Amino acid sequence: MPFDDPNVTSSTEQSEEHGAAASQQPVAVQAHNPPEAKPTAGRPRNEENMTEDFATALESFEQEQSEQALNEDRVLVGRVLSITPQYVVVDVGLKSEGVVPIEEVKDHDGNVSFQPGEEIAVMQEKGHTEEGYVHLSHQKAQRLKAWDEIEKAYNDKSSIKARAIDRIKGGLTVDIMGARAFLPGSQVDLRPVRNLDALKGHELEVRIIKLNKKRGNIVVSRKQILEEEQNDKKSKTLEHLNEDAVLTGTVKNLTDYGAFVDLGGIDGLLHITDMSWGRLTHPRDLVQVGDQIQVKVLKFDRDKQRVSLGFKQLTPDPWLDASERYPIGARVHGRVISVTDYGAFIELEQGIEGLVHVSEMTWSKRMKHPSKIVNVGDQVDAVVLNVNPQERRISLGLKQLETNPWESLHEKFPVGGVVEGKVRNLTDFGAFIEIEDGIDGLVHVSNLSWTKRVKHPSEVLKKGDKVKAVVLAIEPDNRRLSLGVKQLQPDVWETFFETHRVGDIIHGKVLRLASFGAFIEIADGVEGLCHNSEASDEHGAPLKLEPGQEFDFKIIKMNPDEKKVGLSLRAVGEEASRVEIENYKAPASSSPGAATIGELLSWKREQQD
Repeated sequence: MPFDDPNVTSSTEQSEEHGAAASQQPVAVQAHNPPEAKPTAGRPRNEENMTEDFATALESFEQEQSEQALNEDRVLVGRVLSITPQYVVVDVGLKSEGVVPIEEVKDHDGNVSFQPGEEIAVMQEKGHTEEGYVHLSHQKAQRLKAWDEIEKAYNDKSSIKARAIDRIKGGLTVDIMGARAFLPGSQVDLRPVRNLDALKGHELEVRIIKLNKKRGNIVVSRKQILEEEQNDKKSKTLEHLNEDAVLTGTVKNLTDYGAFVDLGGIDGLLHITDMSWGRLTHPRDLVQVGDQIQVKVLKFDRDKQRVSLGFKQLTPDPWLDASERYPIGARVHGRVISVTDYGAFIELEQGIEGLVHVSEMTWSKRMKHPSKIVNVGDQVDAVVLNVNPQERRISLGLKQLETNPWESLHEKFPVGGVVEGKVRNLTDFGAFIEIEDGIDGLVHVSNLSWTKRVKHPSEVLKKGDKVKAVVLAIEPDNRRLSLGVKQLQPDVWETFFETHRVGDIIHGKVLRLASFGAFIEIADGVEGLCHNSEASDEHGAPLKLEPGQEFDFKIIKMNPDEKKVGLSLRAVGEEASRVEIENYKAPASSSPGAATIGELLSWKREQQD
């Protein structure tokens, strides 16, 4: 389409103007006539020769005038003759055609905007190509044509449309009605834009902030317009902004602790704790940048213009009636949203989570980590164990969905029965024996041997050993099973108490000493105590006992329940004296009269000799 511009002159109009100029200015024609040719003999100058000379002079004048016009920064309209990979060849009425660089006539998608036969506005550049074509510029012509509107927008401080063309150092090159302008990166948006390439091809509304017509420099700003729009929106928003108000905003930015929401010229913070009644690991789990959401104003500091927003407050707190909806013992279904060392969190609904403690996952005590049972994303059933709406906690159990093996343990392993298992673990106080999967029994160190004083179970058992034991007690509520190994053998204490009575004389060996007496081995695995007060001879003189010594002792005390035996050396001496007296009296028992003390002493001396 031809340009309707008073500064634009077509090649046809130029020819007409030049012709008129030639007829009105004969002097100019004469000035450009070639020198007169000398007449040839026999060849007179006639009218026909003069006409040819005038036509040649006129053509030369018109060409000179045309070239002079092109150098006056005038916009011309030419016609596209052809298109090559480098140029658009244009006829603007010169002796030779002109060429426009192909890049100047491409649109934003890289397509050539003109076809052969179409009109195009151009301006002449200096110089010629090697082929003799005149250099032309389409961009300069467009810029000159748009300059009036650009100047008007600059003077009026009004906005104008621009399209981002290319990313350059420091900002963007934009196209304003064919004229190139510079949009600095700092003027693109209210906040720094990291990826300016993303704006290429987008139409922007800008304001001209610097203009140099002589140099053809144009600098624009988009930030100024955005600031004015923001201030306008902000004024309107502040008119009806108050606490408890429900507003619609746009998510502007996300952080680890929340989201900033544009309420219209003023931003509010939607903290992550006010996004959902449930747990969020990151705000992006609920909203994304650009989302339009409804929020409730929780706090508003008008002086500092700080706004705190809430999203979950738009819906009722699900914990208010949690006790009614999740009664104790109810079976519930949910999704595993987190697994920790101490358990797993199950989301029952939006805002309601329950914890399955590691101890409530399986009846077995050997589970190393909850991840062995459940993983994030698993859909599971559970049983409600406890509900605390005030603390917003629900305790759940998985093992309650299965039969408690401890409840039927009495039937499988009655007290007094013999079981067999593997030693799974050793501790200072005993050994744990696994009798079936998930069921461990404890053999206390005191139940390992009747006779040996065991200080650590490793003296008798090793991890991995297969052993037999007797069931001593079962506590299903506490999940405790007591076992004994020594009970497989006869109780030496029981045998001892059955075969001995107080007053019996028994031979023993001193094992160890204590401050209050000496412990005496009186049978295999059976010990008695001879108190210091009982360690004396028949004359009452104290005896010093040493480990390894052997004596006859008299049993003076027996306590089967506590497995204690009291011994005495002194009582043995007294018993011997009594026997000696009886032996002395026996021969004389047939003679009349009783023996005297003197006779008894004399008899005893004789026995010693």
